[in-house]
Amino acid sequence: MACFSRVISFSVLFLLVALACEARVLLQTPGFVQTRNTQFILNGSPFFFNGFNSYWMMKVAADPSQRSRVSDVFSQAAAARLSVCRTWAFNDGGSQALQISPGVYDESVFQGLDFVIEEARKNGVRLILSLSNNYKDFGGRPQYVSWAKNAGALVNSDDDFYTNEVVKGYYMNHVKKVLTRINTITRVAYKDDPTIMAWELINEPRCQVDYSGKTLNGWIQEMASFVKSIDSNHLLTVGMEGFYGDSMPEKKATNPGYQVGTDFISNHLIKEIDFTTIHAYPDIWLSGKDDSSQMAFMQRWLTSHLTDSETIIKKPMIFSEFGKSSKDPGYRLSARDSFLNAVYTNIYNSARSGGIGGGLVWQVMADGMQSYDDGYEIVLSQNPSTCSLITQQSNKMIALDHV
Repeated sequence: MACFSRVISFSVLFLLVALACEARVLLQTPGFVQTRNTQFILNGSPFFFNGFNSYWMMKVAADPSQRSRVSDVFSQAAAARLSVCRTWAFNDGGSQALQISPGVYDESVFQGLDFVIEEARKNGVRLILSLSNNYKDFGGRPQYVSWAKNAGALVNSDDDFYTNEVVKGYYMNHVKKVLTRINTITRVAYKDDPTIMAWELINEPRCQVDYSGKTLNGWIQEMASFVKSIDSNHLLTVGMEGFYGDSMPEKKATNPGYQVGTDFISNHLIKEIDFTTIHAYPDIWLSGKDDSSQMAFMQRWLTSHLTDSETIIKKPMIFSEFGKSSKDPGYRLSARDSFLNAVYTNIYNSARSGGIGGGLVWQVMADGMQSYDDGYEIVLSQNPSTCSLITQQSNKMIALDHV
């Protein structure tokens, strides 16, 4: 019996070691994510994924005493087999700013981003890093324009972000600073790190002075070319919600009743842009409508953009933000789970025929982060039903890698 026990113990130990080695191989898969036609590719094979947003990571990690929150989220995400995370690589002016003023950076905040990238790598998660914001949160366009105005530039509105040479110079300097950053933990430049899947020019760009999408198109062309001149390794996207503009007027009927100054078609046809993105918040865009109406819109939104990505733009797509808020009237957890399940089913069915790489739910947080609550937060360890849905979707998407 003792001998038998030792044999069993040795067998179990051998199995655990084998599994650990396999896990390490999975976590250390080398290579940059690329695209081929309408698919994402990793090391020559299709790359499908399930992912999440956690915009707050760098800001939290800037305080070493709070870094466990970042580690916890990546650990829980890895357990749910989530393999892509979208987060901010900017915080302009204000509290715990990365960029304190144009060209002036807080090293401790940059080291927070270094930590985020290393924790992602250790947990087998790839990152989509956004480089600025449309909104005043974390600085964004309003902060850049304010800096330029204080320096004497002739600017009148936040939309001058896209055309004023001083403002564009500030933005380009930030891009170069981030892309050429040497990680203090790994000693690898960001532009050379395959943990980073892609750069995003700006979160949810909008332009009120020109709803056609043409002003934004000029800015995207200039900035996309600039990014690629520094970094030819990584994929690049705009960061759009998916609103249609004037290049194909018949498409505007798909919008939720208005335009925002972007053009999903022409903005993504720019050569240096590698893939398309959409966001969907029918609970905000169609507030007052019932759940079935909002779901019907979401399905039309996804189908229309996926078709256009495949047949007109001919690039892969990511559904990079979606969620259901606990602040919605009559909110129920079961309603959120039903919404996510429907979105995931649509993503999976679309992925089976190619064209979409995956989806990124908004947003995953750690326990004890109530100050960051926006109604959409998901703490995986505290939401077993939602976590189960997310894990099931991850497993289904990963399985497509081998079909």
